[in-house]
Amino acid sequence: MNTYQKINTIFKRDMANRGKLIEGQFSEPEMEYLKDNEWIFTEKVDGTNIRIMWNGEKIKYGGKTDKAQLPMDLVENLHKLFDDKIELFKETFIPPEGQEVAVCFYGEGYGAGIQKGGCYRQDKGFVLLDIKIGHLWLNREDVEDIAKKFGIDIVPIVGSGTIKDMIDVVKKGFKSQWGDFIAEGIVARPKVELRTRRGDRVITKIKYVDFN
Repeated sequence: MNTYQKINTIFKRDMANRGKLIEGQFSEPEMEYLKDNEWIFTEKVDGTNIRIMWNGEKIKYGGKTDKAQLPMDLVENLHKLFDDKIELFKETFIPPEGQEVAVCFYGEGYGAGIQKGGCYRQDKGFVLLDIKIGHLWLNREDVEDIAKKFGIDIVPIVGSGTIKDMIDVVKKGFKSQWGDFIAEGIVARPKVELRTRRGDRVITKIKYVDFN
């Protein structure tokens, strides 16, 4: 099952104090080591995990896990968005001779009924986060190219900088790319993708509500 990697908040939480962030105590040693390097910031979307899986012949839709239940109107909109793109999948993802292809688009289902207020959009839609082919995560430029080719939305880049820069921006609050409201937060990854000693990608997040 190609579940999306859990993204840890940048700092540890004090579970004895309602989960309040312990600023300065990093949740992963790799993040502390890389804190002064350049990170790329994308807007965090308040939604539900979606997987669009292609095996070379057909498309399968899923949530965070294979047992996750998705709203029916969201599923209908996913079908409308991807069902007519089977030939495009075949043209884009050609497996090496004699091998199968395993492609997964990871994204968020978002919009009215998924998050309170329907501030992103008045219906339910899909926004792309990442693409994985086999065991390989594509870089941002390739994900953007595929999003454009498939005519699907992708989470916007909202800046870059150090971990301190990210925290300063989120503490203050910044306007969402989707409208006149404060963004939920930032997801950040190093400019050059790196992995932890466990093999997980180095990627983190921080939310506006963590400070306000």
